[in-house]
Amino acid sequence: LMKHFYSSSVSEDLGCRRGEFSRKHYGSVELLISSDADGAIQRAGRFRVENGSSGENADYTPGTWHRTDVHLENPEYHTRWYFRYFLGKVHQNYIGTDAEKNPFFLSVVLSDQNNQRVPQYHSILWRKTGTQKICLPYSPTKTLSVKSILSAMSLDKFEKSPREIFHPEIQKDLLVLEEQEGSVNFKFGILYAKDGQLTDDEMFSNETGSESFQRFLHLLGDTITLKGWTGYRGGLDTKNDTTGTCSIYTVFQGHEIMFHVSTMLPYSRENKQQVERKRHIGNDIVTIVFQEGEESSPAFKPSMIRSHFTHIFALVRYNKQNDSYRLKIFSEESVPLFGPPLPSPPVFTNHQEFRNFVLVKLINGEKATLETPTFSQKRQRTLDMLIRSLYQDLMPDLHKVNNMLNRRSFSDVLPESPKSTRKKEEARQAEFVRLGQALKLKTTMKGDATANLATTSFCKKEPWESQSFCSNFPHEVVCADSWGQSLLVSTDAGILLIDDGQPSVQVFDKTLQIKQMHVLEVLDLLIARTDKGKDSRLLVFRLSAVKKYIETKQTIRSKHDCRENKLERTKGCHLYAINTHHGSELRIVVAIRNKLLLVTKKYNPHNSLTSSSLLSSSESPVEEFQYIREICLSDPPVVMTLVDGPTGDSDNMICVAYRHQFDLVNESTGESYRLHHVETNKVNFVAAIDVYEDGEAGLLLCYNYVCQYRKVYPFNGGSPLIQPSAYDFHFSWNQVPYAVVCAFPYILAFTTDSIEIRLVVNGNLVHTAVVPELQLLASRSDIYFKATAAVSTSSDSSSKELSSRSSPQTPTAYEMAECPLSSLEGEVPCKNLYKIPLSNLVGRSIERPLKSPLAPKVITTTTSSGIASLPVTHSLSLSRMEIKEIASRTRKELLGLLDEPIPKTETAQKQKKVPRRQSDPKQGAVRSTSSDRIISTSFESYSEGCHLSASSDPDTLANREESSPSSYPFQLISLYDEDIIDLK
Repeated sequence: LMKHFYSSSVSEDLGCRRGEFSRKHYGSVELLISSDADGAIQRAGRFRVENGSSGENADYTPGTWHRTDVHLENPEYHTRWYFRYFLGKVHQNYIGTDAEKNPFFLSVVLSDQNNQRVPQYHSILWRKTGTQKICLPYSPTKTLSVKSILSAMSLDKFEKSPREIFHPEIQKDLLVLEEQEGSVNFKFGILYAKDGQLTDDEMFSNETGSESFQRFLHLLGDTITLKGWTGYRGGLDTKNDTTGTCSIYTVFQGHEIMFHVSTMLPYSRENKQQVERKRHIGNDIVTIVFQEGEESSPAFKPSMIRSHFTHIFALVRYNKQNDSYRLKIFSEESVPLFGPPLPSPPVFTNHQEFRNFVLVKLINGEKATLETPTFSQKRQRTLDMLIRSLYQDLMPDLHKVNNMLNRRSFSDVLPESPKSTRKKEEARQAEFVRLGQALKLKTTMKGDATANLATTSFCKKEPWESQSFCSNFPHEVVCADSWGQSLLVSTDAGILLIDDGQPSVQVFDKTLQIKQMHVLEVLDLLIARTDKGKDSRLLVFRLSAVKKYIETKQTIRSKHDCRENKLERTKGCHLYAINTHHGSELRIVVAIRNKLLLVTKKYNPHNSLTSSSLLSSSESPVEEFQYIREICLSDPPVVMTLVDGPTGDSDNMICVAYRHQFDLVNESTGESYRLHHVETNKVNFVAAIDVYEDGEAGLLLCYNYVCQYRKVYPFNGGSPLIQPSAYDFHFSWNQVPYAVVCAFPYILAFTTDSIEIRLVVNGNLVHTAVVPELQLLASRSDIYFKATAAVSTSSDSSSKELSSRSSPQTPTAYEMAECPLSSLEGEVPCKNLYKIPLSNLVGRSIERPLKSPLAPKVITTTTSSGIASLPVTHSLSLSRMEIKEIASRTRKELLGLLDEPIPKTETAQKQKKVPRRQSDPKQGAVRSTSSDRIISTSFESYSEGCHLSASSDPDTLANREESSPSSYPFQLISLYDEDIIDLK
């Protein structure tokens, strides 16, 4: 029964999966002991071992898994705010002391998000504990004060009020403070170990490496001559060759990397410990160990290396038989989790993929190591010393400055404000900008700043890139949910069903105002909360009945026709929640002011999708719901989430947020327990997301800028174990979100103009996409959102044609125009609907979900030879694997067509009459005439949406030999985003 229940909808199943995560993917801590050749114990240490044996892909079909999470974490292009947003621009800097008399600095700038015409205040608070960064919305009618910004950063009490710093030289000092976050360039050690070597003295004494080791070095980077080297040197001597004559160097995603290769460093026959080599490699945070030998030979252990500085070891083995590399990662116990997790098995046959994976893993590993107590305490002491020294230097000069300048608001010095009438202030601002721009150029030329990641990773297709779903959507959206491949949307014009490339279908008229909805395809249910205030109700519909109304094109239903669909006792409800994992029953908790109503629906095998279609369309599912109990709270809940207990028998819980706290409520007894108290004056509750780590329930509590994970332990004697745990963690967003979506390994925060993407396991930032006027619509399965885009108003083409001509991708930094939308001639801002496929985020290429309630869009083209091409849906959400399958399958079909024997004379005639191929810009597909038709017809469905095509020159074809029919080539290249298909 359960197997049938969960297999009936792949999208439902994947939607449940995305709330599950496991830290076991990132290895487990082990006590590693090394011994010498005689078996005597040398050293021991506790390391987290990643070998890809966690079975993370055990439940996925071979060939369907593809990695989505190979990203640099906390990339400097997104984290080095002062260099990116402040330096070389007019901004304000303040100095003050908190209640504990610790000095701090505050920097504020009004910047334009990636030239998207989205003005925002970027604020950086510099304290001895580190930097805090937030974005605040800009309002031309509301003045922003220093106090309000510091209050948003949880700094409300001061020993001395902040005062503005006017010296242009302050930019140089603040840039030094930002550089304490870590270097943008890296040095990694590479240690060559022969088969059977068990001590570091033996490994460091290898004069030369094997041929496979040389190939590995060539894969990582280029061999450079140290003498006279002007790039990043990583501590090596570039004048007198005291550290060797050559080394390995590379640039990866804007970061310069110098490798300390053991066989390239100076070798001494008299010194068995090879101190000169250990001086460099032993002081590297990350070291690669390339070990020769078979898998059965004694493996390397970190305890073999005598170093208190190296925290991460990457063990690399090369297999000659299948030309592959195997990777294993050892991380000191105190190093926080970092990605990407190793695949299972951790074997790479694609060498470039292996190189990218290793470099990303090592860079992320070094950044994570800097957060360990060993390094963070040193960084905190250095930062504290710098801030105090700078404070002592500046405070005497600040007392001499005119007090009137310290009383002005932010708007007096920002670019959008009117020009100041004081010439002295204009001259100061000009000098401020000039010095900042010169400092920015100098920093870039020195190599201490990373390149723009938008350009360094231009050809990489990211999993969060969206696809155009509906262009020029004219209605205001209240809420929505996915239904198969369609979207059921509640708008000001009624309830609409939207499918990509098809006209929308009205399901209910505008008298039915739905404020919250869930489409449960597995249970054949539509749950909706309608109206507001005392008139609000919870309605339940059969999806099969709704679909029947659509197919038969009956009269559009109104609020009056839904009287039989009202659930009893739900009048006046303002919020409801359902359980994510439906299990054997559907649970609904309805909030009516401070009262919770628990309603369940038992799963009935006679009410499956198959049998429900036989039921009368007038029959309502209301009678299948059962009222269980009523629970009273002290206040009306703002956020509500159902948490499944381990047994499902009297241990299910409800997480509610109200006032300044999150509470857990036992569904069976109604008892509530304090889960988390928010220690701030103002609380903006965002979400409480139930996630399940290795089957155990946990909650991501999101409020203000904070996202906190709390593990929820099973009930013990009627009460849950709510106590601090080593598994708990928290991180902060850069901007207050209004919605948060979890799709392991990512967690996405949606703000009014951006999508901030982080990793669930450590909260590290991966990417920030600027999306003007963003509104999240649905996220239970695929993620749908509405955003502003520039669409030409002079064209009356269909939405499908508009989406093919305009970019269907997420409006990212490198794709959107750098000019304001209003300045584009003949274009006005409009709202489009976009979709981020959940399968792209969670890393699984899945079959399409349940069929759309609307008619399927299928093209079946019959060729001149009577062969019908495969039906293809009009979707741009083809994965790389699906495209490769299409390419392979179609190539075989073409070879079958072209390998037919053709008379020589007929071949010559065809070659002479081959016309030039033409492309039709209106359709976005490749067209042809004459003898090309048999080829074109087969590919017409595949090439739809392509923006560029090319073929072999007919003049060249005419000069080919006519003896071999197989020498008649035909090439079609279709560009789907960055994927290129070469079909011959």
